[in-house]
Amino acid sequence: MKFGKGQSPRRLEDLRLITGQGRYTDDVQMDGMVYLATVRSPYAHGKILSIDADDAREMDGVLAIYTYENIKDYGDIPCITDIDNIDGTKQHYTPRPCLAKDKVMFVGDPVAFVVAENRQAARDAAEAVMVDIEELPALHSVMAAAEAGATQLWEHMPENKVFDWAAGDKEAVDAAFAQAAHITSLEVVNNRVAPSAMENRAAAAHMDPETSKLTLYIGCQGVNALQGMIGGMVMKMDPADLRIVTRDVGGGFGMKFFIYPEYIGVLHATKHLGRPVKWTGDRSDSFMTDAHGRDLVTTAEMAFDANGKILAMRAETHANMGAYLSAFGAGVQTQAGGLMIGGMYAIPALYNRVYGMVTNTAPVDAYRGAGRPEATYMTERLIDRGARELGLSLDEIRYRNFPGAGDFPYTTPLGQVYDTGEFAAVLDLGKDKADWSGYEARKAASEAKGMLRGRGLGFYIEITSFGNDDEWCDLEFRDDGGVDLMVGTQASGQGHETAYAQILSSELDLSMDQIRVIQGDTDRVKNGGGTGGSRSIHIGGGAVIEAAKQVRAKAIPMVAKMLETEESDITFEDGIFRAGNSNQTMTIEDAVSNFGPDLNVNAKYTSEHPTYPNGCHICEVEIDRETGVVRVDRYTAVDDFGKLLNPMLVEGQVHGGIAQGLGQALLEQCVYEEETGQLLTGSFMDYCMPRADDMPFVEFANLEVPNPNNPLGVKGCGEAGTIGAKPAVANAVLDALASVGVENAQMPFTPQKVWSLIHEQDVVAAE
Repeated sequence: MKFGKGQSPRRLEDLRLITGQGRYTDDVQMDGMVYLATVRSPYAHGKILSIDADDAREMDGVLAIYTYENIKDYGDIPCITDIDNIDGTKQHYTPRPCLAKDKVMFVGDPVAFVVAENRQAARDAAEAVMVDIEELPALHSVMAAAEAGATQLWEHMPENKVFDWAAGDKEAVDAAFAQAAHITSLEVVNNRVAPSAMENRAAAAHMDPETSKLTLYIGCQGVNALQGMIGGMVMKMDPADLRIVTRDVGGGFGMKFFIYPEYIGVLHATKHLGRPVKWTGDRSDSFMTDAHGRDLVTTAEMAFDANGKILAMRAETHANMGAYLSAFGAGVQTQAGGLMIGGMYAIPALYNRVYGMVTNTAPVDAYRGAGRPEATYMTERLIDRGARELGLSLDEIRYRNFPGAGDFPYTTPLGQVYDTGEFAAVLDLGKDKADWSGYEARKAASEAKGMLRGRGLGFYIEITSFGNDDEWCDLEFRDDGGVDLMVGTQASGQGHETAYAQILSSELDLSMDQIRVIQGDTDRVKNGGGTGGSRSIHIGGGAVIEAAKQVRAKAIPMVAKMLETEESDITFEDGIFRAGNSNQTMTIEDAVSNFGPDLNVNAKYTSEHPTYPNGCHICEVEIDRETGVVRVDRYTAVDDFGKLLNPMLVEGQVHGGIAQGLGQALLEQCVYEEETGQLLTGSFMDYCMPRADDMPFVEFANLEVPNPNNPLGVKGCGEAGTIGAKPAVANAVLDALASVGVENAQMPFTPQKVWSLIHEQDVVAAE
């Protein structure tokens, strides 16, 4: 069937996925396959004194045991950011070999790889490897690392600072604060979270015995980027001699865009043994070693004039990088989120300073939203606090501080250029959908039941794709009349197969059933930027449109020749080529049948501008005073994503994002023990994920303000739900708790924490 842009056909991939026909990395099976297990450090920080693998080598089925000495010729796992410090110097880097050399830096740090004939034999042998480690003092948190006299984890990194970054005009900000009528100050903690993808990480590899070409199967978010990093930077080989294949991916959220030691382990083992090798992590591996998200502590201030207009904002953040720098870790709170503080408000002066700190914890990197949820949370918490202190309503303080309609394109003090925005209209629609005026009656009804009720607003603007970004699309026409559409992004549940097929169907009037989307194979997809930063449909969709243009351009002279007319007489509309000087026509299907491979194209699209999706999330919660349980009672999300390609897919992305934002606000937190650096939340028995009954019904609406800088008019939507949900839910909880005297508290608002906050106030009141 043919579907145009703006419609919601059923997802093409769903029949395969929901009937168990999906193919994930752990499903890879090859003749003669053997299995890898990882020996991990039980300590957060320590010197490796010895590794005794003699007994393990003698165990049944064991084929090889590798330590640092076996892989020392490979490069370190790279961090690819380039952050300028405030003094003009460059950031520090943390050398990270695939196996620990002489020190372990966090619980779970890989020390050795064991390969055996079957998975259980590999795990048994891994437990038999004896690693003697002299335990050293461990830094369990970002503020512990920042304390005066704290243990220095890296000799080349004084005060445990990876970087000291700043953006904005400090003098202008200080001057504005000096003349402010009111200053609002707040400490904000973004709790550490575990990505918790449904599919654990896994890797499999084999080597072609004739060509020595390596193939690596992994679940990732972009094979082309990892081909260069793994092949060229770590394995020190020609990247062309490494094929990376990604099939279906059960959730990514940023975490699957990075290199992990096990990927190098299976490649090394298959080279050494000449047999296919597979590793599949379990949930404990994921909690210990997958790149975590968030984990920062911020002190923020906002200066207001007497009328509630914001004069300036400043923030100082200590951001946890973990034990080693992950690929984009240093860029998350700087280049990605650090330039987005202040949100969509017309704030004349901004200053943001961020210290990146190392600790003895798992590496921290991009997690859905990558810095923008953190920046938005800080800003929205501040403006809510300011409204309360100034005696203004939550909506009024925002209306007073939006840019005016004539201010667009609006350039922020940190250099972002918001091309479009109808922020007041988005808030108006949000209030209408949320029945804003009926809140007081609902609050009275809750109080009559002995419950606390609160309302929170989370207004966000985010940046997607960051500008000057390329994506590619190849089209290859098949003998059966169909077309293979090859894209360099990677789906992990978003519905890309449907979205790309829908764009091409709309552009060429081919049936979606004729279109086969190919992704995740460096032998088929020669270029690609991967999926991250909500870039895929904006830039990947632009590449599909460019490819369709090229197909039409290539077809016209061929059609003209067959119809015996001039090229200038040929037009294309509604899937039909027409000769203007006669009644002769040719359908696109006939053109494909006649010309086939002659229509193949390789297209590139460059986005010179980022997009700025924005929206208003409104949340109402009820809190049981006796148990501290928070229930999200009402939730409204109104977003400006520009033109909607497929409203159903967009709504699904918003729902998933809200679940992750709500999870961080109410339930999720990675906790390390203070004395030892041991991970205390290493399973779902200890780490609480949101469940179906934690999620409210979401009232969803979109205000379409088309983006002028891309052919689809779209703005990215994949991360927006998380960005808007966190402040909306947290502000609602704090609004409810304000009625019992709580002024500030930090996420997650678990029942235990909320109960304690309520009853601490009861004790104070009684005294």
